[in-house]
Amino acid sequence: MRKAMVLGAGLMLLAAVGARAQSATSPCPAGASATDPARLTQDACQIAVDVFDVMAPQLGLALSGGNATLGQGGNLGGPGHFSIGLRGNVFNGDLPQVTSFPNPSLTGRLQRTGSQALPSKSQILGLPTADAALGIFRGVPLGLTSVGGIDLLLSATYVPSFGGAGDEIQIKPERNLQVGYGVRIGLLQESIAVPGVSFTYLKRDLPTTSIIGTASSFTIDIADAKVKTSAFRLVASKSLLLLGLAGGVGQDRYDESALVRATSGAASSTVVPFAEKLTRTNYFLDVSLNLPVFKLIGEVGQVSGGTVDTYNEFTTGRADKSRTYGSVGIRIGL
Repeated sequence: MRKAMVLGAGLMLLAAVGARAQSATSPCPAGASATDPARLTQDACQIAVDVFDVMAPQLGLALSGGNATLGQGGNLGGPGHFSIGLRGNVFNGDLPQVTSFPNPSLTGRLQRTGSQALPSKSQILGLPTADAALGIFRGVPLGLTSVGGIDLLLSATYVPSFGGAGDEIQIKPERNLQVGYGVRIGLLQESIAVPGVSFTYLKRDLPTTSIIGTASSFTIDIADAKVKTSAFRLVASKSLLLLGLAGGVGQDRYDESALVRATSGAASSTVVPFAEKLTRTNYFLDVSLNLPVFKLIGEVGQVSGGTVDTYNEFTTGRADKSRTYGSVGIRIGL
């Protein structure tokens, strides 16, 4: 199971640069003649782009999850208050089976008689993250509540190195731990009679990564891969003695870039630069069990929206289909 999760994270990194609505023109050059390396590798390059396109939205989901702080709706209450938590974001993803891909055409992408269905399978995917929140400003008292409270948000994601020479996937991040940051603005401070309501912004990036993916007849080479995510949330919560409820809605924005090269046989494509964005809507619901020392929280949510039109299809469905996710975590705080 651990190997499958690591491999899934690796392929998510491999795909971290392509959540794009493609135009009819391939980003992979067609070449000037039948013997031009660009012509010989255009189909392999296009297949690589399609793999990026199906996996990049899944990467964004694994990073962002739902609530910025599991089970928390309002702000913490000012200086002296803090929260620390650990969580795992998981979902049933679509994993391209790179080693089972058909041989790329050597006469260019558009020389095929239409697109093809690339093999993929359902796979549990996700990444572990750590979250922290620190109270900065209590807010302005207003009747039974207060407004305008401010919390500082921090997040850390672990990205593993994986594979070696000759392996199907090799992942070489510049560093394994990446820190994110954000802020929570309290619209209502939770009290006995009033729910907690807040707006949060959290920015999470993956470390710059080099990746090599090897199929039976071609190789994908990725350099300088960068993935940046921004998550906006409107959240409400209320504690009910031993139980707590929180729910919210928000928007995820993914910004990806990389330098890609495909090799088919003895021919290598030119380096293809990418820089694309995707926006999705996110809904979630949290249920927490309030134990004496810590809170145990479960979350379920769904992301949808945005358009990703791949040239080739995948056997598990469209790249931009909606996805249901779950998170389980613990949180301590004061």
